[in-house]
Amino acid sequence: MRDAMRYFIETYGCQMNKAESTALEAQCRERGWEPAADPEEADLVVINTCSVRISAENRAWGRISHYAAEKRKRRFVLVITGCMAERLKEEMKKRQPAIDYVLGNFQKQAFGLVLDAAAQGRVLPAVEESPAFAFAPSHLEPGAFRAFLPIMHGCDNYCAYCIVPYVRGREVSRDPQAILAELRTMAERGVREVTLLGQNVNSYRYAANGDASADLPEALRFPGLLKLVAAEATSLGVGRIRFVSSHPKDLSDETIEVMAQEPVLARHVHLCVQHGSDRVLSAMNRRYTAADYLALVERMKARIPELSLSTDILVGFPGETEEDLEATFELMRRVRFAYAYMYFFNPREGTAAVKLPGALPDAVKKERLARVIALQKEITRELMKSYLGKTALVLVEDRSKKKEGELLARTDQDMMVVFPGDASRIGSFARVRLESLRGATFRGQEV
Repeated sequence: MRDAMRYFIETYGCQMNKAESTALEAQCRERGWEPAADPEEADLVVINTCSVRISAENRAWGRISHYAAEKRKRRFVLVITGCMAERLKEEMKKRQPAIDYVLGNFQKQAFGLVLDAAAQGRVLPAVEESPAFAFAPSHLEPGAFRAFLPIMHGCDNYCAYCIVPYVRGREVSRDPQAILAELRTMAERGVREVTLLGQNVNSYRYAANGDASADLPEALRFPGLLKLVAAEATSLGVGRIRFVSSHPKDLSDETIEVMAQEPVLARHVHLCVQHGSDRVLSAMNRRYTAADYLALVERMKARIPELSLSTDILVGFPGETEEDLEATFELMRRVRFAYAYMYFFNPREGTAAVKLPGALPDAVKKERLARVIALQKEITRELMKSYLGKTALVLVEDRSKKKEGELLARTDQDMMVVFPGDASRIGSFARVRLESLRGATFRGQEV
């Protein structure tokens, strides 16, 4: 008989889900559970789901069906959590009775109770939903040199196509003291790069309810938090701080100034534009125009010349015309994104866009997406060529999978580079001269 219970966690979707899965793992380890090398050995299987697109939910249902079949062969506890669990709740158990627990985003704090019951061979009759979201104290994977650090949860923007506000709830900002405490723990355990996480980090606002100390003003906003984090990270030896995601309407000039002043903040921002047409942006409820976005980019690049930008682009929104698409091409050419996440519109039940007229055939959406992808590949290639001959600070992430004796690293601008080196360098910084390109990866030499 095994000495310890074993768990297996599958995670889909965004970086926030990855961070929250790490927090669930921490609860398992605190109780003496061990990770299973294979789900067939696990006493408890968790699927942390995503609801952003229907394809993500279909994939989750496929995995759930797989584990339902496994449960006919042996006993284990099956837990579904994340945004899909929040959206569908008890409907999931009705559709697939093999599921033991459905834990929405506001029920994850009850995960410890589920673990305790599973260890004792009991089944909880119900798991209550908490009225308020609670941040886990730790999101650190043991031995990791990079980590995600959630600073806020939820979204108040209600973009017409997006399910996130409905499954994550309203914005909640985390206590800055808790953020700094977790940052210190990460640094003590060897983390060299930390990514601050939130559905919209730029709208971070923590009100201390009159109990603020002199160095934590009553209404601390994102630029102030960045200053605190940058100072702490620098003093602790954390080499790089990133943050995602950013909404263009909320990224302030104060934030740009902090980035310019603090070298520990990576010279890269993921700034989701979604589209280049003002008409489509208005229908999406994005609350900025293409001119607003371009002006923001101009201010950012003027203050931080070495900055790179990435983005999300949504093609085929209801009513989109060829003229709208051309406006997106024009914006892409002017901004010159380092890379982009590009996808075509799929209606999500429960969002405002479901009711909009002017739905486009899938064939049209796919053809337009192909053109957007082709243009972005061209822009990426041209932009990367402009970096050749320059020296970059990189964090070594892994061995190269294509060539023995080479390392894979990431630049401040979130670009990949391989260079000769020993595996002992993984998790450390290096300065590398960018000498040539292979696809979307630089080849370099350490200097």
